[in-house]
This record gives sequence, structure tokens and C-alpha cells, in this order.
Amino acid sequence: MGRRAIRVAAGELEILGMLWARGPLTIREAHEAFGAYGAPVSYPTMQTRLNRLAEKGLVVRSADRPARYGAAVSREQVTIGHLRELVAKLGRGDVVPLVARLLGDRTLTEEQIVRLRELLEQAQQRSESARISRRKP
Repeated sequence: MGRRAIRVAAGELEILGMLWARGPLTIREAHEAFGAYGAPVSYPTMQTRLNRLAEKGLVVRSADRPARYGAAVSREQVTIGHLRELVAKLGRGDVVPLVARLLGDRTLTEEQIVRLRELLEQAQQRSESARISRRKP
């Protein structure tokens, strides 16, 4: 899949999280490992979920026997999809109240603060570039 934003259901996200963390797995391996990522499910349920994710293009299935299932989408694609919806619904398109709330609930490390400053500088540069582009005839 491309770099487009993707939304997935909670159960799908649990399986993708497992595949991102562990890499491609057989159904048996996924079934045995899944308890660390979500509520344990039966072997047939895991098989059904992995096959449905493959049908949706979120997971790829190898031709090996037994088949191995790996994530076909990145964590970034899924994160972007969920964050866009969150900003639209809770922030009404404004990220500032959401970021303020997140920062108000946490004590950040110096490293995190430096990284946030870098991200704000990048956002400022993008905004300035966009303003200049709009001014050009």
C-alpha cells in the first residue's frame, strides 16, 4: 500500500501492532503471541482475522507453507489516519487544544522537549513556505 492514511478497527490495530513488533508470523505463532497484544482468541478466530486483514490489503500473506502474515501498512500510515480523525472530531480541526492537553498531563524529558521544538520549527517553516506560495501570481 502507498503512504496514504489508513483507519483500522481496534482489533485490527492489535494484530497489526503484533506484526509490527514481531514481524511476519504463521497463524500458530500469531495465535500463541497475541495474548501480549490483545485479549486471547481461539486459533480459528486468529486465522479468520488474519485472512480478513489480508483481503483488506492491510496484511500480506506469503506463499510459504505454513503461510506467514506480515503487516502491509506502516504504523505511520495508521497513526496518521487515527490522528486526523481525532483532530477533526475533538479539536474541530485545531491541533493546539489537543497538544496542550497532552502536554499538560505529562512530565517531558529534555530530549522530548528538544524534539518538540524541532517539530514546531519544521511546522513554522512549512507554514511560511505555504504563505509564500499563495502570494505568487
